[in-house]
Amino acid sequence: MADITRFRLINHLRANPTTHVRHLRNGKLAHDGAGQAFWFRALNSSLSEIPIDDREQPLLFHGRTQDFQDVAVQATVTYRVTDPALAASRLDFGIDPNTGQWRSTPLEQLGGLLTELAQQTALDLLARMTLTEALSEGMTALRTAVGTGLREDARLTGLGIGVEDVRVVAVRAERDVEKALQTPTREMVQQAADKATYERRALAVERERSIAENELQNQIELARREEQLVNQRGQNERTRATEAAAAGQIETHAAAGRQRALAEAEADAKRVIGAAEAAAEKALLDAYAELDQGTILAMAIKQGALPEIGTLNLTPDLITPLLTKLTEQR
Repeated sequence: MADITRFRLINHLRANPTTHVRHLRNGKLAHDGAGQAFWFRALNSSLSEIPIDDREQPLLFHGRTQDFQDVAVQATVTYRVTDPALAASRLDFGIDPNTGQWRSTPLEQLGGLLTELAQQTALDLLARMTLTEALSEGMTALRTAVGTGLREDARLTGLGIGVEDVRVVAVRAERDVEKALQTPTREMVQQAADKATYERRALAVERERSIAENELQNQIELARREEQLVNQRGQNERTRATEAAAAGQIETHAAAGRQRALAEAEADAKRVIGAAEAAAEKALLDAYAELDQGTILAMAIKQGALPEIGTLNLTPDLITPLLTKLTEQR
């Protein structure tokens, strides 16, 4: 909106760079261009302000497909005024010379015209498409058809309006129909998810089985090695016992040999001693054999070999020979 300042009988207008201002003084063009700033008199001036920046017109309408299904189309049309003089001559862009406000609603009129033209092109295209085609390919087809139709429309070009871009945001069916159409895909996705879940569980079970088998093989291997260890320990114990028994047997044989040798030596010594004693006794007996009984008795008394005599009875038969013997020795 232009800024208008009043100074008694004269006003001053200052426009934005994105607005085109046309000033007619007494029906003749006095100022024409964007971003104008000038003085004017309200009584003999006619002002028009045409926006030349890009404008967006949102669209939301319903259409029917070839198979009689209702669809909602949401789109946006970007446009701008390419010929301000032509637009000002066809639409009322006049502003109040004192306030700078539009006297009418030219942008609403232009927006309604764009909506109707775009809607007509879109409805014609939807009527030749099925619901499935409209939902799957409708956005691209509608964007191309609406853009081409608006750019080639004679009414817009006759108003000096240029369409810069057309964007189709969504093409949607009714909620129940859309849900029904989504059901097969959802089922396929769910089946794929279930299949992935089952495969993951099967893989997990297979891995658990492999782990259990590995653990079992490890236990079997450990048991086998433990058996080998027990057998080896038993064999070692048997070998150790055999070696100990052999060593003990050798030691026993050695001790027996030593004892046997000692016994033989002792026996030989005893035999030698016995032989010597026997020889001495024999010699003694031989010597005693040559002596008479009295001499032997006297020697026994002398050596104290006789037992203790409590009572001794001497008779003349015993004393006479002894005395005789003693007398002879003297």
